[in-house]
Amino acid sequence: MLMKLLENCTGAFSVVNMKKISVGVLGATGMVGQTIVALLDNHPWFEVTEVAASEKSAGKTYEEVMGTRWNTSSDMPEYARNLKIKECTPKLDCEVVLSALDASVAETIESDFAKAGYAVSSNAKNHRMDPDVPLLIPEINADHVDLIRTQQKARGWKGFIVTDPNCSTIQMCIVLKPLMDNFGLEKVIVTTMQALSGAGYPGVPSMDIADNVIPFINNEEDKVETEPLKILGKLSQGTIKNADFAVSAQCNRVAVRHGHMECVSVKLSKKTNEDEIISRLESFRPLAAMNLPSAPKRPIIYQRNQNRPQPKLDVNLENGMASVVGRLRKCNILDYKFVVLGHNLVRGAAGAAVLNAELLKAKGYLSG
Repeated sequence: MLMKLLENCTGAFSVVNMKKISVGVLGATGMVGQTIVALLDNHPWFEVTEVAASEKSAGKTYEEVMGTRWNTSSDMPEYARNLKIKECTPKLDCEVVLSALDASVAETIESDFAKAGYAVSSNAKNHRMDPDVPLLIPEINADHVDLIRTQQKARGWKGFIVTDPNCSTIQMCIVLKPLMDNFGLEKVIVTTMQALSGAGYPGVPSMDIADNVIPFINNEEDKVETEPLKILGKLSQGTIKNADFAVSAQCNRVAVRHGHMECVSVKLSKKTNEDEIISRLESFRPLAAMNLPSAPKRPIIYQRNQNRPQPKLDVNLENGMASVVGRLRKCNILDYKFVVLGHNLVRGAAGAAVLNAELLKAKGYLSG
């Protein structure tokens, strides 16, 4: 699945003799880092020239370190096998770094790279809510990249940082955007059922999750309640004014390998009906004219079968980059309720960082 994401795009987006942009992957040995490495195999715009990780992995080849730890659904790309792993210092031979670093170390390391002139597309939480850092979902707020100029001026950086949101936030916000634009949005209540791979590797101990649901994920509810307001806010004169609606979230860990599922209820400002909502969701195509290689042709897929979406059946639709929606119906408390599913490792993390980097290139913030 991961290999197909860009194989299907290569012919359509290839440019004769176009020099590819050099990319480094920070935290390349973790699950998100591995997925980034897999997604960038044969990418039409980007070429991975550097992989970086902790000091204990530095100096070894990627294959030496990852031989028994490769956990994606595709084989390790040939290009990556002999790359020497380096430490996460701003001495890498690349223009862009895609960061899959753990939050415990990401803040300082990513800032150091930005100061040194690198473009940083981060998956970590540390800088997401900084007022001068774009929190990007290209289908929703591509114009927020213009915060980069504000960021560089305020911090004196030659480079910059952009971030993607929390994995549960992304799939929900993609659905909320057409609802907000067409009907207005006042309240959102969401209960998540989040996959094991969202906890990284080795993740949740089997004796804790087997035959069980864990009704707590550290800091998750706060992220799901606050990030959408920034993402769906308006950029004006170098400042984002947050969207004006309330979000209440409850987050749970469940025994599914990949795919976060969410039960969402919304209160809308305008009256509408199920058919009109579904039509607006299915016609949502904001990136169609930009030709970004990783962008899904259908950002939102509506499943009409009443027992869909399901992680086993739907998580890889649009190569894992879509929000899959089903069971839209009236809500007795708010207005409407539905289920939304997204691939937490692809759309919710690695694929989001890649797509953000593609947006940066399309907007002129990268060379090539």
